Amino acid sequence: MHQPDYRDLATGEYVLPWTYLHALKDYSDMAYHLEHSSARVTFNFVPILLDQLQDYAAQAQTQTWRDPLLRLLATPDLEPISDADCKLIVDSCFKAHHEKMLSPFPHYQRLLHLYELVAPLMSSGQFHYLSAQYKADLLVWYHLAWTGEGLRRDNQTVQRLMQQGVLFSLEDRQALLQVISETLIGILPRYQALLAKGQIELSTTPYHHPILPLLIDLNATHDAMPEAPLPQSHAYPDGYARAASHVRAAQDFHQQVFGQPATGMWPAEGGVSHAALSLLAEQGVQWAATGQAVLANSLSKLGEPFSHPNTYLYQPYTVTNGQQDIVCFFRDDQLSDKIGFEYAKQYASEAVKDFVSNLESILQQATSNPVVSVILDGENAWEYYPYNGFYFLQELYQALSQHPQIRMTTFSDILQAQTTGALPPPALLADVCAGSWVYGTFSTWIGEPAKNRAWDLLCSAKQHYDAQIQRLPAAQQIKCQQQLAVCEGSDWFWWFGDYNSAQSVQSFDQLYRRNLSNLYQLLGLSVPAVLSQPISVGGGHAENAGTMRRGNA
Repeated sequence: MHQPDYRDLATGEYVLPWTYLHALKDYSDMAYHLEHSSARVTFNFVPILLDQLQDYAAQAQTQTWRDPLLRLLATPDLEPISDADCKLIVDSCFKAHHEKMLSPFPHYQRLLHLYELVAPLMSSGQFHYLSAQYKADLLVWYHLAWTGEGLRRDNQTVQRLMQQGVLFSLEDRQALLQVISETLIGILPRYQALLAKGQIELSTTPYHHPILPLLIDLNATHDAMPEAPLPQSHAYPDGYARAASHVRAAQDFHQQVFGQPATGMWPAEGGVSHAALSLLAEQGVQWAATGQAVLANSLSKLGEPFSHPNTYLYQPYTVTNGQQDIVCFFRDDQLSDKIGFEYAKQYASEAVKDFVSNLESILQQATSNPVVSVILDGENAWEYYPYNGFYFLQELYQALSQHPQIRMTTFSDILQAQTTGALPPPALLADVCAGSWVYGTFSTWIGEPAKNRAWDLLCSAKQHYDAQIQRLPAAQQIKCQQQLAVCEGSDWFWWFGDYNSAQSVQSFDQLYRRNLSNLYQLLGLSVPAVLSQPISVGGGHAENAGTMRRGNA
């Protein structure tokens, strides 16, 4: 479960709302299903997401909102708000999967139809043509559409507001804001309680979600893409030390939040290389996970057979640098992507039956006890399912928990079973072909003109950082270090490219350049003129709005 840092660190304001919206809908629902079943699951929390969840909880406790949409929801009188705030409401509050999150609600649909009728006026700047009541209703419905199914079933305020449908008063908005506040405050304690019960394992990711192998060595790109063009910068300056700092910071923060260390780590986007896995092992990480294609590419590189997944996939592997070892698990791309992309189109019972049948088939063909790793986003798939995936997840967890031959478990439990001899020891993987869970390559983050240009901008900023950082006071150095870490995150590169929608690309392009500009300003330097120019404009129509990718191309 992951969101990049959506804050402008210079102001503390949130630029995009996705962290709290996914908390309200998905992080809440994912806990809800575990609280109402005996299923066992591993959840991976990226530290920069935890950081933001804690920040939102603090805002909720003080009712001092640094997120503009929440601040507008709380604004007593929407009549005198600025044109910029009016534009923010109409630009933001229809951003949801319309088929599953807007169309089911006639009152929300009507708000959209009204907006479509007057959109030409909006584009000419007549933002106050729509009344304050319209804006209040739109703000309420947007947040109602982003509530999780658990809240809709258990929370009377949410039920009352959805039934009321129109003419929401300030008191209605305040009641909804109270539900949002309670949900944000309660998210992490709910996972802490599940952890204390032993029902879940919690793992972590390098703090700001960088692609470790690329920080360490940009040439790792060529392991799986030999012909890919690289950035003009030959290497990210001091990349190994930067990678190590993200890992250490993640371990420290996870311990601080959950009261115990994380045994394992999901490297950002499953991005691994032999050097990156060795770094994790050196930092005491016991297990990591990545994609099936990385394993296939690695076996190919070693000249070992991998004709069918049953012959190589369903077991963990040990990767060693000669001194430290780490156990690596590899995702079943087919099963994981069925949940991410296919089952939303089927009845829940049919999807669950297919999933269980696939597992039974794996067992029938296995010569030993197979370990099947199913790994996917904890937030992005569910809006494409009816009822936020409620019936699918409910029936899936029930079917797996009750199956006589299938056991839901966690990665650390597998390590323990191998230690006690209940499972055979992991096989040795002598080398790792660098890549990610997306296609087994780094093509989503490097090797294309806009992505390479973004790397060159980052490398240049890092060179200026290295030249300037020691001249600054200690407090300013800390701010610069934090801003640099945000810039090193993987998400900015994910969105660059003409296969993503123009609207999404624009949002992340602007925030990335704002982060780089903030870094220069913190360093006391002039912002390069190039940072005023877009890196990428997008224009495509990626599957699932581009928030997810399949494991196989």
